[in-house]
Amino acid sequence: MGLISEFKAFINRGNVMDLAVGVIIGGAFATITKSLTDDLIMPVVGYLFGGADFSGYFIRLGDLPARFKGNPDSYADLKAAGVAMFGWGEFLTVLVNFLILAFIIFLLMKAVNRMIAKPEEAPAGPSEDVLLLREIRDSLKK
Repeated sequence: MGLISEFKAFINRGNVMDLAVGVIIGGAFATITKSLTDDLIMPVVGYLFGGADFSGYFIRLGDLPARFKGNPDSYADLKAAGVAMFGWGEFLTVLVNFLILAFIIFLLMKAVNRMIAKPEEAPAGPSEDVLLLREIRDSLKK
């Protein structure tokens, strides 16, 4: 079997296509979650902590480069200039994104599990051991 035909057989398997669709939908869903966090949740959290942009909280660790022309209080400017920083606000934003996404996926999976019809279990009959013992008993009675 040639390499091309092996690859074709691999791609034609359903689970590969399902995975591809999942990755594409996941990317789109991550964009929605990022907007939810960046545009709705984090501004409220930032307001509660005294700032409108929570992701801009950081501790500058390195010195400013000699040719730095940006705002020394701007996380984006410092990051673009390659200044070493401890960006705890950005990390907190990403962490909240993750927690929201994980919770939404949990709720989706819970809903899907409810929708999937579970096959009704047939009443459990006697085990093979019980059947064998019954046969032995019936043989001994004869």
